[in-house]
Parts: sequence; C-alpha cells; structure tokens
Amino acid sequence: MMLQQGTQGTAGTAAAIAAQANEFLTFRLGREEYGIEILKVQEIRGWEQPTTIANAPEFIKGVINLRGTIVPVVDMRVKFNLGEPRYDQFTVVIILNVAGRVVGMVVDSVSDVVRLAAEQVRAVPEFSSSLDTRYITGLAAVEDRMLILVDIEKLMASADMALVDCTTN
Repeated sequence: MMLQQGTQGTAGTAAAIAAQANEFLTFRLGREEYGIEILKVQEIRGWEQPTTIANAPEFIKGVINLRGTIVPVVDMRVKFNLGEPRYDQFTVVIILNVAGRVVGMVVDSVSDVVRLAAEQVRAVPEFSSSLDTRYITGLAAVEDRMLILVDIEKLMASADMALVDCTTN
C-alpha cells in the first residue's frame, strides 16, 4: 500500500500510516514509550558492547558482527538528547532492516507489540520550529499510556544519521 500525501494533511497521514502498518513494536527511552512498525524489525538482542569506530558521531556506539553482517549501532537516548544512557539487563538492541540496510538501535527496554486501529492514531500537535517532529508520524493512546509513533526508516535514512548514502537526483 502506498501512502499518498497532499490534501490529507498530518491527521490523514497519521491515519494512513496506522492503516498501512497496524502492528507496532513498543519500546522505552527514559519515561517515554515509542512505537515503530513491526515489519521493520528483524530481531531483538540483549545489550553487548559494540566495537567503537573512531570519529563516529556520539550517538553511534559502534558496530557489531551479526552473523557476518557488520551492523552500526545507534543509541537512541543519545540521539534524542534524553539524558545519560545506562546499560543494564533491560537494555536491548533492536535490529532493524531499513532503507536497504541492517541497523541496530539501542533502547532502554522493549515493551510489547500492539495493534493499532486507524482511529487510535492522532496527528502530532504543532510545536515551535525549535522542536523537530519530522520523524514522528503520530501519537496513539493505548489503555492508559501514550505512544509516540516514529517513522524509523525516515529517521535512520536521514542525512544527520549518516548511516545510509543520501544521494540527490
């Protein structure tokens, strides 16, 4: 299914994304809970210290060898400026398959997989231009918790992540 943007606006886009991929893996970063499309997830692994790469941005913790594939590992707490990361028995690396690449994403913990109906997803509220919401596709209320839905492919393929070659046509 292809998303069509245009006159739908943000609310239409959020609903279209929920309709397209209605199962989300939820994870925690600090006190907040996030959701990403389950179809982007390849596997979930326990924390292991990656091999550090010299001169890499601070949020890129290094690389791991995943069955012969060298996988860059991004610490999302550092990327989103959510305080000092800590690595404990709950810390996990979500292995993603995005933009034709395998990438690891460090999060505080994985919660569960939730199925969202389109009517559960709300548009991202308008914020000042100082708050970057371009990777947030919507907000969803699930029971008594709020999920921040992230377009993980758009985030990981962004130029500021430096994980995927960004070529312009």
